[in-house]
Formats: sequence, C-alpha cells, structure tokens
Amino acid sequence: MAKKVYTDYFFDEPAYNTHDGGYIPLVTPKVEPQPLAIPPLLKPDRQTDTDDYYTVTAQESETQFLPGKKTKTWGYNAGFLGQTIVFRNGKQTHIDLENKLPELTTFHWHGLNVPGPITDGGCHAPVYPGETNHIDFKVHQPAATTWLHAHPCPSTATQVWKGLATMVIIKDDVEDQLPLPRNYGVDDIPLVLQDREFHDDNQFDYRADYDPDGVQGHTALVNGTVNPYFDVTTQRVRLRILDGSNRREWRLHFNDDLEFAQVASDGGILPAPVYMTKVMMTCAERDEIVVDFGQYQPGDEVTLMTDDTPLCRFRIKSFVPDDTKLPEHLVDIPDETPTPDLPVRTITMDGMDDEVALDGKKFDMSRIDARQKVGDVAIWEIRNTNSTENGMVHPFHVHGTQFRVLARNDGPVYPNEHGLKDTVGVNPGETVRIKVKFELTGVYMYHCHIIEHEDGGMMAQIESYDPQHPQTYHLMDMDTLRNAFAKEQGIKPEDVGMPGM
Repeated sequence: MAKKVYTDYFFDEPAYNTHDGGYIPLVTPKVEPQPLAIPPLLKPDRQTDTDDYYTVTAQESETQFLPGKKTKTWGYNAGFLGQTIVFRNGKQTHIDLENKLPELTTFHWHGLNVPGPITDGGCHAPVYPGETNHIDFKVHQPAATTWLHAHPCPSTATQVWKGLATMVIIKDDVEDQLPLPRNYGVDDIPLVLQDREFHDDNQFDYRADYDPDGVQGHTALVNGTVNPYFDVTTQRVRLRILDGSNRREWRLHFNDDLEFAQVASDGGILPAPVYMTKVMMTCAERDEIVVDFGQYQPGDEVTLMTDDTPLCRFRIKSFVPDDTKLPEHLVDIPDETPTPDLPVRTITMDGMDDEVALDGKKFDMSRIDARQKVGDVAIWEIRNTNSTENGMVHPFHVHGTQFRVLARNDGPVYPNEHGLKDTVGVNPGETVRIKVKFELTGVYMYHCHIIEHEDGGMMAQIESYDPQHPQTYHLMDMDTLRNAFAKEQGIKPEDVGMPGM
C-alpha cells in the first residue's frame, strides 16, 4: 500500500501567530554562517548498574551570538541553554540542583513522570542563590525527548528568555532495537528552536520586549546558534526538535519540500512513522523526525525553513549509502480504558493579553483546583474559548504525566498525535479531548505553555492523591516569592518587577 505523505501544517491557518497584532517576523542576521552548536552530554558524577548521579548547575555567563560584545546569559552547566542530560528508563537517579544565579530559580523536568510538586520542580520547589537542593527519582517511562527549564512563577518567562532550558533524553531497551539513528552529534541531533531580540551591545532586555501574549524576537536561534549550518556525513539523520520558545510557533519544512518521517512526539516513539513535508510545532512540543538525504550529492545544500525564513543549512558531505527503511509499526502504546463513572473534567483556556485565565480564574499558588486519584484514567476536555476569527492557538501542558489525545471537536486527531503527549495545541473555538492518568502522588500544574500566559495566570493545579495515604503539601505563596526576589534584588517587595502579575 502506498504510504500517505502529509503536506499541510494541520493547525487552523487564521490562528497562526503571524496574524497576531504583536507578531515579530524573523530576520536573518547578516553574519557569516556558523557551525550548529551541539550541546555536550552532561557527564554523570557517578554511575552504577542501577543508579546515576548528576549535578545540574544554573549559572551566569556570557555568550558570543553576534559580532561585538558578548551577551549576558544564563544556562545549565553551560553559558546558554545547557548540556544535554541522558537518563535511562528503570534507573534510580540522584541530582544535586545547584543555583549559582543571583536570584532563586526552580528546575522543572518537563515531560518527566516524577513526584510533584518538589521533584517536578515547579514554583513550589525554589532553590535559593548559593544553595543546592537534592532530588531522587526512578526513571519510569519510555524513551523520549523531554527537557528541563526554569519554572519560578511568575518569572518563568524571564528566566527561560535568559537561557535556562536544555534537552533531556530518555533511553530504553525498546527504542534501542529500532532502526533509528542514535549516534549523538553525528546522526542524532538536538535542535532547540528559539528566538531572541538583541538590544544595545547585543544584550537581552526582556522588559523592553515584554508582550503579555508572548515575547518574540527578530533573530532565530538553533541550539543558541545564529545562522547555523550542519555538515551531513550520514545518509539518515534524526532531528530531535524542541520548540523552546516563549511564544513562537515553528512551521517547519525544507526549502525543496524534502519528505521526512516523524517517529516520535513529546512522550516518545509513535506507533508508526508519519510521513510529511511540513510540520507545525507549538510552544514546548517535541517532534523527532528522520530525514533521508540519499537523493543528494556532496556539495549540495538543503535548508530547514520556518515559513519563509531559513533556520539551518544542511551541507551534504560524502556518506556511506544506507538502505535502512523504517518499519510500518514502531511501538505498541497501551490504550487504557477510562475508569468507570468518572465525570469528564472540562477546562477552558480563556482570554488573551492580560486577561488570560484558566476556567475563568487566575492562578493562585496556594490553591488546589482539582483532584484525581492515582491510577484513575480520566477524560479531560480542553476548550479554547478564543474567537475563531482573531484568537490564538493555546498549547496546553500537564505536569507529571503523558496523555493520549483522543479527539479534536469530536473528530480525528492530527496524524502525528497518536503517541504520548504532554503538550497539545488547541485551536481557537476548539475542544480537544485527552485521556489522563497520574501514576504518582503530588500537586501538579497544568497551563498554557505560551510562557507569558502561564506567568499571567493561565494556570491551575491538580492533586494526584492516594486515599490510603493522604498527604499535606506546603505550597509556595506569592508573598513569600515576592519577598525573596525583593531581598535578592535589594528593593522593596512592591517594587519587584513581575511582568504578567
């Protein structure tokens, strides 16, 4: 049977961010092409057959993005973004979280199934300047591309803009057996897509760029590289793509409409490859694609684009011919039956600009908005109440779980949404039905992942509970957070700048 090749972006075109009143188009800087930065792998402090030990350090630095002065940046064990962290399914993992920044931060493991709220690393798990917190967890989920980013509400957007985000890769025995490229840095390549605005002396100025509907910049960064190229030395290349932007959507395609196969989404490998020439990613989503460059000759160049803007040039070098084909079936994903008699949870994503809310309410760190028993399989219906004429896509993210997308407006899901997800874009006026199960207890946030929207209050909290072992949680509150920032900055609490609040 001939394979189906998809040639559209799936999402509703009137909702593209290009129609936003505050849309900032990308402009390719007039700088010489630079080799794509490949983040090094973070080396464990110690490893055994059963346990891994790491130190993850949030630190200040300077980064050379453009000619002239270096840009002041933050990163994880790096100047900007971070070193890539690799976990193994089934291993006990022990991490020292070290804060060398001048203000408190948190370490959120986006996409990891870990206890909440402290290990999960949302706003309730601050690490103060000069301090080190320790977390332990067992990796218990399939191979996937996840990530780590700061999440100190309501300063998440500011800290991510400065650079606090890095890729986290989970490995397992099932993925090991698939015919996928996996030589990191050679044919298995991370692509962290972001945009930034550069001000005087090449510096970031988040407050100057602030937009309550999401901060954008004119310059695209790929792994922190401006105008990058990558030398292709193997016929097949796996790209692990992360939309690590505060706001920007990426509509990806190659300049010659080269076909590629998506093999994984947020939570891991898809049941089957999805062949396409275009794919759109909303904030925080991850897509893994396999590209076959077999039709090209040494000296050719193929460019990954977003809309009409070049992102990364793939320069073809000599490579050994490779006739490896992807199988029609990749992995089995359990399809669990919803728990009987559970009511459907309805959630509305409301408003734009400063008026964003979830279920008509602004986020309160001290308030638990919902409860769901550990092990229950519940249906959630997420509705974007924005106008279909001038609304925007809201990417909906749930901490501490990977869900299944069941339907869009009672119709089929997009072809690349049949795997596990933790983030799903919801079109204006659309209702997306998902199936959610929590395996661990904790308090978890769910929110829009346009980061300025979550900072602005489009966020809520759910407790995953075990009735046999009830727990009490100490939750961070806004006064404590504001007072901490005031002390660190040497100013009065009422003078602390928290855009969105």
